[in-house]
Amino acid sequence: MGRAAEMTGTTPGFLRALGEHRLITPLRSSGGHRRYSRYQLRIAMRARDLVDQGTPIEAACRIVILEDQLEEALRLNEQLRRAQRSPEPPAQT
Repeated sequence: MGRAAEMTGTTPGFLRALGEHRLITPLRSSGGHRRYSRYQLRIAMRARDLVDQGTPIEAACRIVILEDQLEEALRLNEQLRRAQRSPEPPAQT
């Protein structure tokens, strides 16, 4: 956890708070240590940026979750648009 806090420019307490607000849920090693993915570290840094700007941590977590959901929805919409534009393969006879 200390290394993750160092990488994100936060504190272990901040990372624990993000977990308490269900923004990130790190995996646990066999020794019980928290293991964060690169994606989770990016999410933590985005939340830190919002908190640094004066946003309460609860609101920052909700904002990050909504931004992530919007990004995923936009990605899926683009995939569907591309699929609709692509020509249909010729029918096999």
